[in-house]
Amino acid sequence: MGLTVKLETFEGPLDLLLHLLEKNKVNIYDIPIVEITNQYMDYIHEMERQDLDIMSEFMVMAATLIDIKARMLLPKKVTEEEAEEDPRTELVQQLLEYKLYKSISYELKDRQMDADRVMYKEPTIPQEVAQYVPPFDMEELLNGLTLEKLNAVFESVIKRQNDKIDPVRSKFGRIEKEEVSLEEKMAALERYAQKHRQFSFRGLLERQSGRVQVIVTFLAILELMKTGKIEIFQKQAFDDISITSRIAAA
Repeated sequence: MGLTVKLETFEGPLDLLLHLLEKNKVNIYDIPIVEITNQYMDYIHEMERQDLDIMSEFMVMAATLIDIKARMLLPKKVTEEEAEEDPRTELVQQLLEYKLYKSISYELKDRQMDADRVMYKEPTIPQEVAQYVPPFDMEELLNGLTLEKLNAVFESVIKRQNDKIDPVRSKFGRIEKEEVSLEEKMAALERYAQKHRQFSFRGLLERQSGRVQVIVTFLAILELMKTGKIEIFQKQAFDDISITSRIAAA
């Protein structure tokens, strides 16, 4: 009774070559082509004895190895102008590329296995959040108002502030940095809105003392609009914007 030997299966000739290099622990950049070719041919012959179907790629690689082996055994004719070319260079490049793709495939396989163990929960919304109703309608609050209109008013106010500056006297003395808090400005604006149920947007900005004050006041108005404490109205384009307080009178 003959002894049956089970051969390892490889995905292709490059896979077999990598196996032989790792088995012999040799440098991929300095392949002992004679020894590796002999081992490769032994594997091909063993495949024939086992009555396995030999793929054409394995036979092509066998021919390539034999060709490289023959070229390395032949005497080399190198001139001073031409550098010596290693017949193994192209094979080494193919092995490096194959090894890279093989490593990437293992990494992707590991990630797929890790993903199989991940469980996902369907998104749920708490009942309190689902039943929440905003205290005001933002579309109704901003009806007819556009950023272009707000920007036009803002630029007009800034221009008036710049026109108030004396180009000569403003150069005198020490200029101190003006600290303005948005929270303080919002609180002051709320107090103003409690006393004045309706007032002019342009007039409010024009009463500010400087550029920083105008900017912070503008931001405070936007914040109070978002919270529904004030609402604005403009009859038509380029008209002054009217601000109406929704804050309960003190």
